[in-house]
Amino acid sequence: MTQTIVEVIGYASNAVIADRLHDLGHDDAVEYIILQREDTLRHRLRVSSQSGNEYLIALPRDQQLLDGAVLVLEPEHALVVRMAEEQWLCLLPSDLPSAVELGYFVGNLHWRVKFNGPELHIALEGPEQDYLTRLQPFLQNNRVKPIA
Repeated sequence: MTQTIVEVIGYASNAVIADRLHDLGHDDAVEYIILQREDTLRHRLRVSSQSGNEYLIALPRDQQLLDGAVLVLEPEHALVVRMAEEQWLCLLPSDLPSAVELGYFVGNLHWRVKFNGPELHIALEGPEQDYLTRLQPFLQNNRVKPIA
């Protein structure tokens, strides 16, 4: 039977909730749903937990699915949201002009990025090859190198 979720009860970071989850965890009574980042932006979706149970989520607009969101917290059962590990394309510009041009290019595409020293990390929200194809002018002449 599919259960409908209409609110976020709280977050696992809350001390009281964390204690309850800890206790339920000893009984293997905590169930997780794994969401991609783009799914957390939605308020209505159908998901399956790692245990195979199906849920319909229909949240009000003022609530958001985040890592650690607790959707069910009953005496014998809990349901918690976990984020799938995000994938990043890591790039290293060869010099300052290439770095500036790369930053301008990526900014115009509105790609989400983070920085690690001289490295630019692009959040992959689609196939990696799509990103590499768009970046080909930078990659073909070694102005930017992908790094592991």
